[in-house]
Amino acid sequence: MEAAVDQGVTYDSAGKRQGAHFPAGVLSGLTTEHDVAHQELFGPVAMVFAADDEEHAIRIANDTPYGLGSYVITTAPGQAQRVADRIDAGMVFINGVLVKSAELPFGGVKRSGFGRELGRPGIEEFLNKKLIRTVTD
Repeated sequence: MEAAVDQGVTYDSAGKRQGAHFPAGVLSGLTTEHDVAHQELFGPVAMVFAADDEEHAIRIANDTPYGLGSYVITTAPGQAQRVADRIDAGMVFINGVLVKSAELPFGGVKRSGFGRELGRPGIEEFLNKKLIRTVTD
């Protein structure tokens, strides 16, 4: 967070770090030029980017070396599907956070992994498939 602030990003938090406890916070004033925009934060810190329009928002979302999951929040179903199709992530949830379950495949793309676990794609990872082809005249 200190490095982000040093680059001009605003960090707001409800508390201060105490040992292993890291309070929730928000990074704002971000662009994809900031180093933190290309890091994978596992703490309770949200990164907020301002986008000029839908196209710009998609570019921001895809400008990362990671691609586990993304969220699209909108009241327009057509927009939700259009944006979700263009986000480069292994999972995209529309209008819901952490709405996963055991029957849904889980996995990412880019530096967030490859392949899927859970669901049918996950089960197929444990199968040995064989092709047998007979050619007849």
